[in-house]
Amino acid sequence: METSSTSQDRFAATRWSQVLRAADSAAQTGNALTELARRYCYPIYAYVRRCGHAPVIAGEIAGVFLHKVSANTGNAPAQRHFRHYLLVRLNEFLGADWAALASASGSPVMLVPTDLETRYQRDAAGAATPELAYERAFALEVLALALQRLQGEAEQTGHLPMYQALQVYLAQEPAPGELDAIGARLNLPPLALLVALKRLRHRFRELAAQELADTVASGSDLTIEQGNLRSVLQQPQ
Repeated sequence: METSSTSQDRFAATRWSQVLRAADSAAQTGNALTELARRYCYPIYAYVRRCGHAPVIAGEIAGVFLHKVSANTGNAPAQRHFRHYLLVRLNEFLGADWAALASASGSPVMLVPTDLETRYQRDAAGAATPELAYERAFALEVLALALQRLQGEAEQTGHLPMYQALQVYLAQEPAPGELDAIGARLNLPPLALLVALKRLRHRFRELAAQELADTVASGSDLTIEQGNLRSVLQQPQ
């Protein structure tokens, strides 16, 4: 069982807890905030797109905004969760003349991934409001980051082909005969695949919790964020 002391030590090392301790080290705060901003550029893009901006403009806005967020090494944020902080800052930014701000500072931007529009059209374009698009994109980004780590672990241990074959079943049960077909292709017994799938699902949940924990500073806040993630993903698209 995790003790109170162990839990405190665990959350003292998260990136968001480093940001909340802004007075300790401006450089450390900036590095932690920059890394979080890079990881969660997709929900920023989804929010801006759902506000009505075209893809190219949304990418530019997201890039300028992310640069400004990462450059913030001042006072500790008032928000307990990074998810809330990012949306508050984004609304403040969009409420100002972002184009004038970018021009005045030489238009510094942080590069954003090129697949954001594809992901937006697939996952968040149908959201009723920009806020719902943001929430859904944030939740999906947590899962995407966990999947990246899960695939990396499979590659390091030499199990990448099996992971690639089983990944689709992390969120759904295989149909009758599907594990048999995969087993025949990989020269593995179906029972071994079933055990591997259960282990992958368990590890995926662990990694998703770790990714989400990096955006909070306490166990109680993690519980809140996990509940929000489940609620968002259960909503019809």
